[in-house]
Parts: sequence; C-alpha cells; structure tokens
Amino acid sequence: MSAADPGMAASSFPAFFRKIHGPVVQRWLFGAWTIGVFAFLYIPILLLIIFSFNNSKLNIRWEGFTWKWYGELFTNAPILHAFQNSLIVATATMVISTALGTIGAWMLYRYRFPFQRAIGLLIFIPMVIPEVLMGVSMRAEFVHLLKLPLGHVAMIIAHTTFCFPFVLVGVQARLQGLDPFLEEAAQDLGATPAQAFWKVIVPYLFPAIVSGALMSFTLSLDEYIVSIFTTNAQSQTLPLKVYGMAKVGLNPQLNALSTLFVIGTVVLVIASELLTRRKSP
Repeated sequence: MSAADPGMAASSFPAFFRKIHGPVVQRWLFGAWTIGVFAFLYIPILLLIIFSFNNSKLNIRWEGFTWKWYGELFTNAPILHAFQNSLIVATATMVISTALGTIGAWMLYRYRFPFQRAIGLLIFIPMVIPEVLMGVSMRAEFVHLLKLPLGHVAMIIAHTTFCFPFVLVGVQARLQGLDPFLEEAAQDLGATPAQAFWKVIVPYLFPAIVSGALMSFTLSLDEYIVSIFTTNAQSQTLPLKVYGMAKVGLNPQLNALSTLFVIGTVVLVIASELLTRRKSP
C-alpha cells in the first residue's frame, strides 16, 4: 500500500460514515422529536382523564377510584344550562352560516356583478381579523348602533359573521370542479333553474356543505373571545362557564366534562373513518 492510501482511507471514512449513518441518525432524531411532541400534547389529556376518576377533590395525589364527579356533573344545573346555551347558539349559527355560505359561494361563482372581487375579499376578513377586535366591534355595534340587547341573538349574529366564510370557502373549492354544462343539461331535460339548482347542484355540493356545517358548529361551540363580548348572564355558554370555574380552582367536574368531550371526539373520528372505509371501493 502506498503512503497516500492511509490518508485517502482516512479522508473517505467520514463521508462513508455519513452516508451509512446519516439517514439512521435523522430517523432517530425525527422519531424522538415526534414522540416528544405527542407526549407534550397528549400526556396532559391522559392525566386529566385519569384524575377525573380520582376520589380526591384537590387532584394533587391519587386517593382511589370513583364515579362521583360524573354524577355531580350531570346534576350541576349551571353547567347543564351553559351547555344548553352552547347547543342553541351553535345550532342556529350552523344553520344560518351554511345557508349564507352556500348561497354566497353560488352567487360568486354563477353571476358577475360590479365590485365582485372587492366583495369577495371583504367576506374573508372575519377569517383573519383578530377575535378581540371582532368582539369589541360587535359589542359596540350591538349596544350603541343597533340597540340590540346582548344575549342569544347577539351571539348568533356574531358567531355567524366569522363562521359562514368557512362554509363559503369549502363550497367555492367544490364549485371549481363543477362541470359548467351540468346545469345546462338539467335545463335541457326540462328542469327550471331552481329545480336544476336544488336537484343537481346542491347534491353535487353536499359533501362541502356538510363539512362546512360541521366546521361552523365546531367553531361556534368552542368560541370564547367573541362570546365574552356579546353574552349576558343568562346566555353564558359552556366555554365561558368552564373558564370561570377554572379561575376559582381545579374542579374534578371539569376533568369529567373534558373526558366526556375527548371520548365523544374519539368516537366521532372512529365512526367517520369506518364510514369512509366502507364507502371506498
């Protein structure tokens, strides 16, 4: 072996090492990072579920298994009333937002009118505007301009304002794949424009309409910042009630409530996945 051979072997060894061990190290690092992120996100939820069955009211240490916090939760009138308010506001918001978003998307797609682009941009402002600014502006509009008392109606209007653009975006995306001759074909077969819309266009848009409706319902049910500016004592929603109880101290009933929401979410996700697999060929 020549004198240059050891140097060449030594210089090529790091490159060979990087070539062999680089992907392995990267996989280990990305795997460790992923595990750390999931642990950071889900370990608190797991602890919350575990302590919802803890016999201790302070939740500092485990003192035995119990179901009593769930029993107290279902007999807690203020929490049940707040949950009822949330369902009322979220359901009304979902219905109005779905109707407005679907009609608005169809009008922007089907018709041409002055300032159409400007109007389209204005519709998307509630999606990007800070919620604090929206809440303050809504409160000022209801109290000083419209003289509308704060409560269910004010909250429904405020929630619809920032929810219906999400429906509109989803329906617009669905409309991009619409065959422009589909409506004409329906009218050639004897359908009126209204019949063509309800019997041909709406079924085609139905997946986007449903997803937008679920999105608006979820956003309204979970909304806190806008709600706090437009609510009163009688229309307090569940997020407002939960935050008010959490400021006083840790309450095992909140752990039980959160556990029920987590279980409900997991069940809905599993059901959706099963339905998707059943429909797929």
